[in-house]
Amino acid sequence: MATPIIMPRQGQSVESCILTEWKVEVGHEVAEGEVLAVIETDKASFDLESTASGKVLALFWEADDDVPVLANVAAIGEEGENVDDLRPAGAEPSAPPAADPEPSSSPGPANPPGPATEVTNSEPSHFASAGSGAGISPRARKVAMRHGIDPETLEGSGPGGRVIERDVEAARLGRPRLSASAAVRAREEGLEPPRRGSGLAGMALASDMKQPGAIEGAEIQPVKGIRKVIAERMMQSLQSTAQLTLHASFELTAAQAFRKQRQEEGKAKVSLNDLIAHGIIQALSSHPQMNAHFLGDRIATFEKVHLGVAVDTPKGLLVPVVRDASDLSLDDLSSSIKKVAIACREGTISPDDLSGGSFTLTNLGMLGVETFTPVLNAPEVAILGVGGITLKPKRLESGEVVYADFLPLSLTIDHQAIDGAPAARFLQTFVSHLEQNPGEELSKTIEEA
Repeated sequence: MATPIIMPRQGQSVESCILTEWKVEVGHEVAEGEVLAVIETDKASFDLESTASGKVLALFWEADDDVPVLANVAAIGEEGENVDDLRPAGAEPSAPPAADPEPSSSPGPANPPGPATEVTNSEPSHFASAGSGAGISPRARKVAMRHGIDPETLEGSGPGGRVIERDVEAARLGRPRLSASAAVRAREEGLEPPRRGSGLAGMALASDMKQPGAIEGAEIQPVKGIRKVIAERMMQSLQSTAQLTLHASFELTAAQAFRKQRQEEGKAKVSLNDLIAHGIIQALSSHPQMNAHFLGDRIATFEKVHLGVAVDTPKGLLVPVVRDASDLSLDDLSSSIKKVAIACREGTISPDDLSGGSFTLTNLGMLGVETFTPVLNAPEVAILGVGGITLKPKRLESGEVVYADFLPLSLTIDHQAIDGAPAARFLQTFVSHLEQNPGEELSKTIEEA
């Protein structure tokens, strides 16, 4: 009996996943644990693995379908087994991929051209004898009339040879004539010729045909998966928030001394990023209005800090959330950040761990970036960006000028919810804490400073 492969539940809040890409076809032999497809939620992308060994008998969904969780997506078993009872409602039957049609079997003119036609045909293939077409679309006729083109003389690339708008545009723009096989690809696959083909006198051959919108000299890839999610979220953030960025820096002397002391005492290693994350949490305890969501007609201020940490992964930017980070010690916070970052890079992070943040930290310093303007992770009202270490002069109380390491900071806020002055005071508290008491609980002295 065939074994169904179901769409797994990627977290309690996920009701469906998009099947972005199949890695197998009907008829393929697969082993248990082999990747069948790539799926994604609105947060991240994952591999769908086979839970059985055998032959792929059916793929119940197409790429880019939105598939409910726990629905059957494929069937694995022995050849000849019936899978009709496994097919979910709303899924179209799948079939083995059809072989590429032979040129002789492709729909074309009643008298197919000979082999030499591809390079010797001197008549523009945009034009055909009157009455040989399969109709003209109203839109194509309107465009043709506007530009003084007789659509009856054009060879159509639409269904059944119908003249459509792109045929008129091709004639208007003087695109190259098409060989017989190129015309078939234009008609059946919707492909377009380049400005000049590789055939005789610039004729477009079948191999020259390209996807609509392709750019010569450039590889075109569709925007999908995590990249599409990121693009949509960034545009949504910029369009729905009033973003203002404040820049500051803090001296690393105390933080570097603190890390060295911990090492000498044999304690677990913590990074500068860990100290910064801990410092954010301490500063937010004195500035709770920064630990909030702006929801249009109301502001939700959180009691605890749920810290989002931006992570660069092979599949794109992810922001896992360390929940209740304000309850953690420095060591526990460091361990939690490492844990979620590794899960993101390995693709094992749960979608539930990629939402619900109240404040976000993003760090590009390790990539040599000095300063940048982070984009809000809406509906959060603030995000802190950290740049690379820079050497800057500072004046001592004695008046002597010396050099020290500083770390640039960029705090972006939603000006709808936070004014510049409160945001600047948050930065003051944060910087003061890291320059005086890194890794420790916020003291009253610093809080009042």
